[in-house]
Amino acid sequence: MIPLIKTSIPPREVLMPRLEQVLYSGYIAQGEVVEEFERKFEEYIGGGNTLSLNSGTAALHIALILAGVKEGDEVISTALTAEPTNVAIKMVGAKVRWADVDSTTGNISVVAIEKAINSKTKAIIVVDYAGIPVDVKGIKSISEKYNIPVIEDAAHALGAKYKGQKTGNHFPFTVYSFQAIKHLTTIDGGALQIADKELYEKGKVIRWFGLDKKLSRLDNDITFQGYKYHMNNVNATIGLIQLENIEKLIQRYIENGNYFDQHLKNVKGVELIEYYQDTEPSYWLYTLKVENRDGFVKMMADNGIMASELHKRNDLHTYLNDYPTELPNLDLFYSKMVHIPCGWWVTDEDREKMMTLIKQGW
Repeated sequence: MIPLIKTSIPPREVLMPRLEQVLYSGYIAQGEVVEEFERKFEEYIGGGNTLSLNSGTAALHIALILAGVKEGDEVISTALTAEPTNVAIKMVGAKVRWADVDSTTGNISVVAIEKAINSKTKAIIVVDYAGIPVDVKGIKSISEKYNIPVIEDAAHALGAKYKGQKTGNHFPFTVYSFQAIKHLTTIDGGALQIADKELYEKGKVIRWFGLDKKLSRLDNDITFQGYKYHMNNVNATIGLIQLENIEKLIQRYIENGNYFDQHLKNVKGVELIEYYQDTEPSYWLYTLKVENRDGFVKMMADNGIMASELHKRNDLHTYLNDYPTELPNLDLFYSKMVHIPCGWWVTDEDREKMMTLIKQGW
């Protein structure tokens, strides 16, 4: 079975010597290796300040805190995402206010965001779903008009671009996941890219119990709630090795995505996703819309290829559905949405096989 998602791990002869070096160095907690990973990640992104963390969820949590979201506030978000995007909103005691998606992309709709804004709105979370960049221009316009900060959940979109710049350069806060199946994995982990240097320094204190690592334990004075969210030297070592090959790895996702974009045009029963002007997806998943999705998924599985909608729409979770909302665009999009394998493990022969099968019908 060609899997929909797969973990990329460096070759044993590359990974193990460096892991052994850090494991037996006498210091495996957060240290110089974490610092090195952060600076190297900033170089890759091309801007901002990288706060490495033990998960993408921790990154979302800290972003919401830094954005000033508190108990009783509301955060506008999308129901088409993995659950942590919206679980994190509840972690700060806020409520989730749904905005519908753009039916052509599946990403959160600028029009729907503006309709959802009210006096309790303190932040907007946008998701580059499946590696497809959001409408950056439109969302920034709304953010500036209402003075509401935007948190970009780019867990699926490492390496995706808007006007030639990678995600991480467009909003005050950008969240990355380094969980096992993402473009870059540190086995588990995440990062928060923060534009403002002062907020970045505060984020470093939040991730370590409210303690300032620049001071000794005896000289510290905790003045606000912190958490144990830091990355350690072992995970950071894996991240540093992954970064050495990340451009090449992501390029393979993009090559496969571009192939599907080209060869699925005008195929009966298939509707392609549209991309916003000046954006370049990084295709963590390849998303398309099909008629008779159940039949499509079965046909692919019968031929050794995994296909799935993968994520449950979040408004179907009781705990997250604070304000039940009609989402007609999501209803339509989700009824047809399906993902097919697109990653580094998909060979030229694999993708040709998929095209042949899809063109034959289901």
